[in-house]
Amino acid sequence: MAIDKNKVMQIFDQLTESAQQSAFDFMQYLSAKQNQLDWDDIAKLEPDAAPLSEEEERQLNSESGFMSWEEAMNELNLPTDIKS
Repeated sequence: MAIDKNKVMQIFDQLTESAQQSAFDFMQYLSAKQNQLDWDDIAKLEPDAAPLSEEEERQLNSESGFMSWEEAMNELNLPTDIKS
C-alpha cells in the first residue's frame, strides 16, 4: 500500500504539539521495532563464541532454576504485599 507522504505531513501538521510528539514517538517505536529480530529469526542464528559473564555462569549453575515473583521483588527491594 503506497502512502502519500505529503498527506501524512498534512495530517501531522493538523495535530496539536502534544499529539505531534506522540505521533513522532510512535513512529520512532515502529522504526526500531521493524529492525528487531523475532523469535524465529533468533532461533536460526548461529551461537556466538563469547564466553559467559560471571553473572551468566552463576545463573546457569543455580540450583533454583528460576526465581519466584516474591524472590525477584525482594532482590529489587520492592514491597511484596501489593494488592492489585
